[in-house]
Amino acid sequence: MSVETIAKILRTDPRVILNLEKEMEALTGKTGVLERVAEENRILVDRTLEEFGLSRNASAEKVYHALIERLKHTDAHLNKFLGQPDLSKMSKICGKLCTAALWLNHPSKGFFIKKEKAVQMLEKFPPQNLLDFFGYSTTSELVEKKGFSSVFSALRFAQDTAWMHRFFDEAYNELIADDFEEREVELKILEAEWLEVAEKFLDKKYHNVSHLKEFGVIFVIPLQIDTPGETLRLFTLMLHYLNEVPFYSKLFRAFAADKDFPSKLKSLLRGDVSENQRPEKSIRIVQRYLAKDDPNDFRLAEPHINPEAEHWYKAEENLGWLTRAPELKGHTFGYWHGLDFVGEFFQTKDGKEDLVSFDLIDLVMSLVKKREIKYLYHQQEALWNKIFIEYLGREKIDELVEKNIINGFIHMQGPTSRVNN
Repeated sequence: MSVETIAKILRTDPRVILNLEKEMEALTGKTGVLERVAEENRILVDRTLEEFGLSRNASAEKVYHALIERLKHTDAHLNKFLGQPDLSKMSKICGKLCTAALWLNHPSKGFFIKKEKAVQMLEKFPPQNLLDFFGYSTTSELVEKKGFSSVFSALRFAQDTAWMHRFFDEAYNELIADDFEEREVELKILEAEWLEVAEKFLDKKYHNVSHLKEFGVIFVIPLQIDTPGETLRLFTLMLHYLNEVPFYSKLFRAFAADKDFPSKLKSLLRGDVSENQRPEKSIRIVQRYLAKDDPNDFRLAEPHINPEAEHWYKAEENLGWLTRAPELKGHTFGYWHGLDFVGEFFQTKDGKEDLVSFDLIDLVMSLVKKREIKYLYHQQEALWNKIFIEYLGREKIDELVEKNIINGFIHMQGPTSRVNN
């Protein structure tokens, strides 16, 4: 039953899971792992339902509603703790939003492109949209007047795709280790004027939190926080990037001395996922959420590890540490930690079967989108990770991903409990 259940949640053929089980048992000598994962999922579902006063006979709608209401409760407490942040007034002093995030996870210095080098790169490819908008004639003047982090963050939403591709494809080709330096990761709330820039150049509603891995910047567009769940989404995204940026910085540093460093750097920044057929006895590395573009991507149905899901796991763990704050004593922000891989099928009111994700990120993204989109893929990717972590351990998985992320596959060797480096 466990194989069928896991395969159904992961939207793959049970034979894929059975074959994976055989390979991993031969590799590690561990048996019954999938049964234990399925049992843990069952226990966590039952425990959560019991806390809500529900049973497995509850409709999918009722279960989802109960999870969302609990999420709203968490969001309201977080918003109050952070002083009901007004992003439009936080560009100079970020305040508790940033201090709390850095208190929970203050990464060590990272390996990032030197600012002067970045400006030189940009001078060769002037960002005309930004220059015209502010009325400046040179890139150096734009950066001097508007600030390095603000300008480079704004490239993401102010320049068109063709310009971005050309800048990335050509300007990054000559980068060498000496063009990088060790410096702190920066949390940047953009000035209110950048909201006008974003509205001018973006056709669709934008994601107001993003990051620049190669520059060590995590930035926030100062949208008004006026929807339930937005504070929690904003804060957890910041925590997510505080885990993700150091992960990639470590890789930049590791590959910096390689002759093909620019190629590897660009591959990491693109989040390349091999489209080749998966070799036998291998684990595919999927370093982004493919389901955002195509929920039926063939690679999602194959055994794989997703480092993004691991960054979210750590972000949810960081969030749980908020309970250490004296003013939050008694509120369990750690409630959601450990539910990332949990999901179950329930009957809908019209008699259909529906998968409900218990994952914090799926739920908060759905809430902020006012349930126009029901997110499931964070839970599914976390479940793939959970399986491999149970076989190999979290530290070993992290090590293997770092060593094999460029070629895209971890090749397994059995029966000696080893995988290739």
